[in-house]
Amino acid sequence: EAITPQTLINIRPVVAAIKEFFGTSQLSQFMYQNNPLSGLTHKRRLSALGPGGLSRERAGLEVRDVHPSHYGRMCPIETPEGPNI
Repeated sequence: EAITPQTLINIRPVVAAIKEFFGTSQLSQFMYQNNPLSGLTHKRRLSALGPGGLSRERAGLEVRDVHPSHYGRMCPIETPEGPNI
């Protein structure tokens, strides 16, 4: 009998964890596909808030400030903290 990855690893827990994250997590969203530009801006959103991240009360100014190396890679306005930057 040949050993295959399917016989060594049970994939059901992995699939369940992925479905749970994308289905119920605060960090996942449906992507806007109205036009290519809205899809691109949606992909560049970034959040440090949520499970495992910062809370609005604990985030100081140095955390909210945009580092110069982030320009061109992320959109600081399209983030949940956008109005506070």
